Amino acid sequence: MTTTSNSTRILSIQSHVAFGYVGGKAAVFPLQCLGYDVDVINTVNFSNHSAYHHRGGSKTTPAELEEIFAAMESNGLLVPGTSMRLLTGYTPNAESLETVGKLARRLREGAEESEGLIYLLDPVLGDSGRLYVSPDCISVYRSMLPLATIITPNWFEVETLTDTPLTSLPALRTALRTLHETYHVPHVVITSIPLSSWLQAALPPTLGPTSSSEHILCLTSSANPSDPSTVHALAVPTIPGYFTGVGDLFSALVLGNYKPPSSLVDSSRFSSTFDHSTPLSVAASSALCTTHLLITQTHNHSMTLPQSEREPTDDEKDAADEGRKRRRMRGRELKIVQGRGAFTWDRPEAKEVEEWRMKGWEGFW
Repeated sequence: MTTTSNSTRILSIQSHVAFGYVGGKAAVFPLQCLGYDVDVINTVNFSNHSAYHHRGGSKTTPAELEEIFAAMESNGLLVPGTSMRLLTGYTPNAESLETVGKLARRLREGAEESEGLIYLLDPVLGDSGRLYVSPDCISVYRSMLPLATIITPNWFEVETLTDTPLTSLPALRTALRTLHETYHVPHVVITSIPLSSWLQAALPPTLGPTSSSEHILCLTSSANPSDPSTVHALAVPTIPGYFTGVGDLFSALVLGNYKPPSSLVDSSRFSSTFDHSTPLSVAASSALCTTHLLITQTHNHSMTLPQSEREPTDDEKDAADEGRKRRRMRGRELKIVQGRGAFTWDRPEAKEVEEWRMKGWEGFW
């Protein structure tokens, strides 16, 4: 892939771990493989991710973040209104998140969407009904939504940000209207939506299996000036096991593959001949394909390990044997370096690309 000349630099503001691949460790190397220069600011500096029993390290304070931002701006390394891309992810508390939001506002000042800042905001709040961060982060994220070009929440984060439980198709429509019309987000990607009974009934067969518990849904929605948003979706096969950093990797790949409408050319492996495609659906299709390849490679590697390192998740057994969970986590760390060919598409891919193409959801509205 060749990146567009006006936005080949990305500022990444998210977590860092010494061991493993979550946050920036899952995002930066893939973006570099795609041809971007990536400037990295860590919101936390931890030994490893929280799924391990023990974790050491520190959180970057708001004052430290502001000091870094101010020095970069003073040196002309961050100039509001100029062409760049911004990626923000896990930030542990509201005070630090507000500091990140202030920077995003400064960078947004004077920026035209087609030529200036392209901002992907991953509102990392939690998953499966559980918050990972302080509850007061919710209101801060809501205040940051209008600054974003693209957001990549999972289904739980959509529910949290919009106060809309996703229990029906009308509720999903309401949540998208809230994000587009109330918070003025141009592009929304919702990840990891469970294929519950109401969604299976509403989903057209062309978008993938609708009766399998082994799939989740990914949905994109791009706002239109006067019409309802353009919605694309795809039922994505799941892979057994718990893998961390997947959302961080996916969000980075969406940003890295996103091309504004004015610069959308047939230089990606996802052809511009796609019927009714949008720049967002093309980027998300590429990100889904690559992410699934990485998870598959990681899973295949874990299956070669001794049985003690690939045991299924079992909270009771993990509590009795601290080493059991640690061994399993180590075996399922994403194979980011080993899978680098997936980021540069250095392989035959025509069949895989077509299988991962997100399709328009006719009749969604």
